Amino acid sequence: MKKIALIFTAGIGLLAACTRVPITGRSQLNLLPESTMQSMALQEYQSFLSSNKVVSQSSNRDAEMVKRVGQRIAGAVTAYMNQNGMGSQIADYKWEFNLVDSKEVNAWCMPGGKVVVYTGLLPVTQNETALACVMGHEIAHAIARHGNERMSQGLIAQGIQVAGSVALGKNPTAVNLFNQAFGVGGNLGIMAFSRANELEADHLGVIFMAMAGYNPQESIPFWQRMANMSNGQKPPEFMSTHPSDARRVQQLQQLMPEAMKYYKPR
Repeated sequence: MKKIALIFTAGIGLLAACTRVPITGRSQLNLLPESTMQSMALQEYQSFLSSNKVVSQSSNRDAEMVKRVGQRIAGAVTAYMNQNGMGSQIADYKWEFNLVDSKEVNAWCMPGGKVVVYTGLLPVTQNETALACVMGHEIAHAIARHGNERMSQGLIAQGIQVAGSVALGKNPTAVNLFNQAFGVGGNLGIMAFSRANELEADHLGVIFMAMAGYNPQESIPFWQRMANMSNGQKPPEFMSTHPSDARRVQQLQQLMPEAMKYYKPR
């Protein structure tokens, strides 16, 4: 009887931890309190900035552009969430946007709205609208709580008790899972999000950039440029944690009619 009761209690906990992703409505499992995620994010974010060269926004046009694009997308996302009864999910977000001097083709967004773009990405984006595509995608990961979802799966697999979530920030395994989930120190395209997460972030991302007044159609040539960078060296989609560039472009083409409904040029 005790075993049955424990299983029942665990089941109730899992049901209580189920949430839905904005726009797509997909049900997901988030075992970690958002406050814990944001606390871990702030710690790792500050550590990252202290050990990397942050480009000054007051004297660099690229850094200024990153901030401008980020603020526009964050404003549009916040308005959408508030208008659709989901404002509480990002009420504690304190948005920050930084450009870091690095040759890596990379960008990420942590819970709480901490966004970093690497200078190595800019030759690939080539313009502000394509940058909005990437930043919309990364912000989508945070809004969709993909990191929480991936960490929840990882913690269960590792057998780490989520009940002690307050102490997770000091657990090396949990910290490693966090960094993997948010791509800290990894290249764009090889982060630990699943293919489903990546495609969902593409979905939300093109809508977020459209809401902010950026033409979502620019996302297609951007991902085509990313594909050209690989020179055919990427593994087949079924061997990768990420969708193939061809699969990604195909979905974006299918999403364009929906995304264009949100697009109002500024």
